[in-house]
Amino acid sequence: MILNTGFEAIISGLLAVIIAQSLKVLTFYLKMKEIDFEKLATTGGMPSSHSAGVCALTMSAGLIAGFDSLFFAISSGYALVVMHDAAGLRRDAGDMAKILNQILKDFYKSNMKTKSAQLKELLGHTPKEVIAGFVLGCVVALTVHFWERIF
Repeated sequence: MILNTGFEAIISGLLAVIIAQSLKVLTFYLKMKEIDFEKLATTGGMPSSHSAGVCALTMSAGLIAGFDSLFFAISSGYALVVMHDAAGLRRDAGDMAKILNQILKDFYKSNMKTKSAQLKELLGHTPKEVIAGFVLGCVVALTVHFWERIF
C-alpha cells in the first residue's frame, strides 16, 4: 500500500508532471492540428509542469504528515521558490533569448541557418500557467490520496 507514505508523495508529484506535459501536447494539437511529441520534454507552456509537480508533492506532504508539519513547511518553501523561478527568472531568460535571437538575425541580415543556432525562447511561464500548474498539482495529490474513497 502506498497511501500515507513517501511513495504517495513521489507518485503524486511524478503523475502531476506527466499529466502537465501531456496536456501541452494536447493543447498544441488542438491549436495547430498536428502532434508534437517534443512538447513532452520541453519547458514553458500551459500548464507549468514544475509548478504541478512541486504542488502535488507539497499537498501530499500536508495530507500525509499534516499541514502543521515540518515536512509541509519545507515542501511549501521549495514550491514557492520553484514557482517564483518559473514565472520570474526563467521567463526573463526567455525574453532575453528572444532579444538576442533578433539581434543575431538583424546582424546577419537573414534567417539563421539552423534552428539549433538559436537560443531557446520558451523557458519560463506566465503567472496564469503557474497557477494552472498549482491547481493541477493539488487536484492530482488529492485524487491520489483519496483514490480508494473516490473509486
